[in-house]
Amino acid sequence: METQGGVMRVNDVMRRRVLTISPEESAADVVARMRQARIHHLVVQRGREILGIVSDRDFATLGERAGMQTVESCMSAPVAVAAPTTTIREAANLMRGRSIGCLPVVEDGRLVGIVTTTDLLTLIGRGAERPIAKGRRAVMKGRGPRRKSVQASGQARR
Repeated sequence: METQGGVMRVNDVMRRRVLTISPEESAADVVARMRQARIHHLVVQRGREILGIVSDRDFATLGERAGMQTVESCMSAPVAVAAPTTTIREAANLMRGRSIGCLPVVEDGRLVGIVTTTDLLTLIGRGAERPIAKGRRAVMKGRGPRRKSVQASGQARR
């Protein structure tokens, strides 16, 4: 995993395949699609414009009424977004501060990915919350063989 300046970016962990829906779709159809795809968030778009986000939590309270609702009536808007160059820390703080479970990733006005709390928890679980840079070992050219220390060679001075 490559990082810029030793700091991990959203681009390093985001999912590039993002499922989107239109605001006119029925909530019942969207619930079925989310279950089939085993995902928890969908981005609501009209053309290239991001209108909102729907999550499985948005539909949990509807119950039987889900078939009568449209996505537009259930979605969360406005949407907080991140750029691919946003740091993981900034993204996590944005999600935590707004109590949201995902951030659409937008570059030049185009949806290019999504990062979720699951992605961030997976990253932490793998131990990659802070990349560890390998230290460079300095080598002095033309240096002769090392002298063994007196104590290491067993000849202690008296």
